[in-house]
Amino acid sequence: MEKIPQQNFRWGYAIFVLLLLSILGFMAVGIISLFIGVDVESLSGNVALIPIEGVIVGTRDSGFLFDSVTASPDTVELIEKADKNPGIKAIILEINSPGGSAVASEEIANAVRKTNKTTVAWIREVGASGAYWIASSADYAVANRASITGSIGVIASYLEFPGLLERYNVTYQRLVSGKYKDIGSPFKEMTAEEKALFQQNLDLIRDFFVSEVAKNRNLNKKDVDKIANGLFYLGMQAKEIGLVDEIGGKEEVVAYIEKKEGIKAELVEYKKEKGLFDILSEVMGKQSFFVGKGIGSSLFDKKPSASISITT
Repeated sequence: MEKIPQQNFRWGYAIFVLLLLSILGFMAVGIISLFIGVDVESLSGNVALIPIEGVIVGTRDSGFLFDSVTASPDTVELIEKADKNPGIKAIILEINSPGGSAVASEEIANAVRKTNKTTVAWIREVGASGAYWIASSADYAVANRASITGSIGVIASYLEFPGLLERYNVTYQRLVSGKYKDIGSPFKEMTAEEKALFQQNLDLIRDFFVSEVAKNRNLNKKDVDKIANGLFYLGMQAKEIGLVDEIGGKEEVVAYIEKKEGIKAELVEYKKEKGLFDILSEVMGKQSFFVGKGIGSSLFDKKPSASISITT
């Protein structure tokens, strides 16, 4: 009579072990798949579809953990892979982005221009600012008639709260080695001279933008300069002023490629997949940030030179 409970215990233990091993097996398969990833060059298809989604940034670790971003190094790598693949006859840039870093946008646009493939920009909902800079670099641009397109210009923003410091009797002790080293510091007001100097640089970046759009779209720079006031246009308006070539969507993009290349288009998505180390490093990086800093200290820890954000 005493052996029965012992047998029941052993059977229960065995079932528990089997279930545990099964769960660990599924986890192992999932982890291995994250490590292996997908080699886009091994996928079948003759037209590469490369998404340009969310804010355009210079590095993947740019503070947008749960938001879609387009990191220029990753996108440039995908464009170069598609260009080197002999099976790929054309590249589609599927754009849904409000823009972002001027440098990152130019890096992607330059990579698009350097390709030896037919390139088509497909603006779905938003192709504004830096995203339009990229779109203009393609051989052909198609936009939905209701899409937000253009917004050629540059914006800079920064916080300024010397009045808040004064209210709480906090003094900003200015120690700099260089007259303009703390230009844009949130702890002091910008002088008229500093604002003028900063505006000059913004105007210079805008001129880069205008020049590139004019060159890419084969337009007169003076004409582009007139519409480069930061205003966005609907796709149908963008077509009228020469910012895009055609109104439409995926069907029009595919039709253009098939006619130009004489092929039956088979799309294959070229997309940077996050590996296990990428996911863990991002999560642990963010966790460490919030554990290591208080909410208030994260605001005051920043260097003055990094307090200004410049985006296209």
